[in-house]
Amino acid sequence: MKKILLAGVFAAICISIVFAALQKSDWTVPEEAKRVKNPLAPSDAALKSAAVLYHDNCGQCHGETGEGDGPEGMMYQPPPANLTDAKRMNALTDGEIFYKVSEGRKPMPAFKKKLGKEQRWQLVLFVRSFAGKTAGFEGKPGAANPE
Repeated sequence: MKKILLAGVFAAICISIVFAALQKSDWTVPEEAKRVKNPLAPSDAALKSAAVLYHDNCGQCHGETGEGDGPEGMMYQPPPANLTDAKRMNALTDGEIFYKVSEGRKPMPAFKKKLGKEQRWQLVLFVRSFAGKTAGFEGKPGAANPE
């Protein structure tokens, strides 16, 4: 009986490992969410407000400069996205970024109840600034001073 129980536990562990390895890592965003446009125009004021939000809510995982190297991010799988990767970020629409910030996906929390809609759109602008894609912002990418 002990051998059967041990074999069952071993089989369950093996199945769990295989299942975890085969999990899709894609973060699927609905097509309608991808098409949503950012209602905010890039501006220094919006980016400075977003910098505070980013450093309070995102920096611990995504890192101060958006490279996905924050002190808490190292313990998560999948690891936080590198927001400075221009190729990756240019492939995402503003609607996709807004959806991901709003809805979250483990280990990233959802922010739709914690942050207002305008704050989440400001974060989209700020996240874009790390990859240098925020037109109208005067300063280095991701450099809006939170203070």
